[in-house]
Amino acid sequence: MREEQAAAQAHAVSLEARRRAVISGVQAVDSFNEQMVTLITGEGALTILGDNLHVSHLTLEDGRLLVEGDISALEYDAAPRRRSLWARLTR
Repeated sequence: MREEQAAAQAHAVSLEARRRAVISGVQAVDSFNEQMVTLITGEGALTILGDNLHVSHLTLEDGRLLVEGDISALEYDAAPRRRSLWARLTR
């Protein structure tokens, strides 16, 4: 069971043609709109910037997220962020 949880929390990012990002190790989604998706991973906060962004698939049990749209940047925060109130309440 612990091995499954560790595998689910391993963080990786796969970017396909700047149109599709598959992220693993996602712990929570802080916020999202058509220009920005902010999420918390095992490696800290990750912000995806672009246009016409939408979350196509999210499974927090597996820690997987799929974002599609015109992706222009992926940015990690220098310091890990605290989880949002909503993320802490829905644990």
